[in-house]
Amino acid sequence: MFTGIIEEIGSVASVEPSGNGAGARIKIRAQKILQGTKTGDSVAVNGVCLTATSLGADFFTADVMAETLRRSNLGSLMPGSLVNLERAMAADGRFGGHIVSGHIDGTGTIAETEREGNAVWVCVSAPKEILDLIVQKGSIAIDGISLTVAKLEAARFAVSVIPHTGEETTLLSKKPGDLVNLENDIVGKYVQKLMGLGGGNLGLAGNSGGGGNRSSESSSSNITEEFLRERGF
Repeated sequence: MFTGIIEEIGSVASVEPSGNGAGARIKIRAQKILQGTKTGDSVAVNGVCLTATSLGADFFTADVMAETLRRSNLGSLMPGSLVNLERAMAADGRFGGHIVSGHIDGTGTIAETEREGNAVWVCVSAPKEILDLIVQKGSIAIDGISLTVAKLEAARFAVSVIPHTGEETTLLSKKPGDLVNLENDIVGKYVQKLMGLGGGNLGLAGNSGGGGNRSSESSSSNITEEFLRERGF
């Protein structure tokens, strides 16, 4: 589990094909997130939960399965690419962002950016199944960054990025057309599932724990909107 508070920007040192060319092994240079990290620990790379398979003085490696490469922007990484990094949340740490599983729900595309005062608006085009689970003022993880949805439209949403977030992450280096990983707030996904509203194909990208493989068929449910409202949802 992660919080979406990025600890460090790392850089890709190498990407080597593996698994008969279907998967890949990536080597990422880093400093801060290596502190206390052991082989087998989870690290979020652009919001995708990966397992550190080896560690060096200034790098770690991770194996990425073919499914993750297809369903995230990790498939477009190359030497020199910058990535957002976060270690798994410590049980005794502060919960500064929101619950981020590292199993992304899909990708979106940077539509436009616009500066307003000390902040920058970032608009992201996204597929309907992701937009359906976004609420205004709710949480969204973009490339692993915990952000608040400030605007929601029919085919896209927007966040406002403060200077600190812009300096500590890769988000403001993105250009229109660039692909970003998106993970919806897990609470909304559970409510959708319990109410039998579909969305079974979400959440397949992520290596640790194998991702959230769900049935694509909606199941019937006795939980109604009235039931949830009566219980404070």
